Amino acid sequence: MSERKVLLHVEGLKQHFKISKKFTTKAVDGISFDIYEGETYGLVGESGSGKSTTGRSIIRLYDPTDGKIIFDGHDISGKLSKEDEKFLRTNMQMIFQDPMACLNPRKKVSQIIAEGLEIQHICNSKEEVEEKVNTILEKVGLSKEQGTRFPHQFSGGQRQRVGIARALVMNPKLVIADECISALDVSIQAQVVNMMKDLQDELGTTYLFIAHDLSMVKYISDRIGVMHLGHLVETGTTDEIFENPIHPYTKSLLSAIPHPNPIVEKKRVALTYDKNKEGVDYTKGTQHFVSDTHYVLATDEEFAKWTAK
Repeated sequence: MSERKVLLHVEGLKQHFKISKKFTTKAVDGISFDIYEGETYGLVGESGSGKSTTGRSIIRLYDPTDGKIIFDGHDISGKLSKEDEKFLRTNMQMIFQDPMACLNPRKKVSQIIAEGLEIQHICNSKEEVEEKVNTILEKVGLSKEQGTRFPHQFSGGQRQRVGIARALVMNPKLVIADECISALDVSIQAQVVNMMKDLQDELGTTYLFIAHDLSMVKYISDRIGVMHLGHLVETGTTDEIFENPIHPYTKSLLSAIPHPNPIVEKKRVALTYDKNKEGVDYTKGTQHFVSDTHYVLATDEEFAKWTAK
């Protein structure tokens, strides 16, 4: 694992929002992780755990309160220089949760997809732009004729494909997919995720896949990070997280996955986790390694208790 190149290094990332004079929301509170080139890193957790905020801070839609973000050798955590900003905008893209809210309703789909290419002057001619747009439309399962339509003329799944095409047309090194399938029907979800996997194999793209649907994350991710209340409580390969969860919050998330077999489903017990009842204070925890790739945020006592069989 260590031979692979680290594409994104996040260290001690904090994103705090001042709500009033006395109150600050700590949406992300000091998380660290690495994403390797060509892999899919799944970030999971319940609503409000800080997953989307993490994605938006990394791509600099928000200015991080504190911490370090190194993307492909470029430090993108502080004030960005012109060169770093151009590098970031061309090499990192985001697929948003709501496809209708992030597509300009007054523009045709082909114009929406071409926007990034035109702003960053990636192509030398209009013909080249058109060719790239048509190629990516085809790759995401839409025809070039559909490029002349407006977003409202598409279904939800097709709109999400447009969002994915817009992100991938730049041929970015990293794509942050923020809950990009949660608004879609289950059958369409599978299509979109399979398409993302195929494009990853073809283009070598790296994904940060943010979701709360664990079964989908298991299917697409190489490694998984579990977030709760702004803290990264556990990270490991997909097998490690699913087969040997250590943190009680991870266990409670996994216990909530419905089982397709109705007989097994009847016997399924969903665990509940309350950090206050358990007396867990994330700010006191440190990283405890279970294996080279699997670590948990815990104090020494908690780690001993959770790993005791």
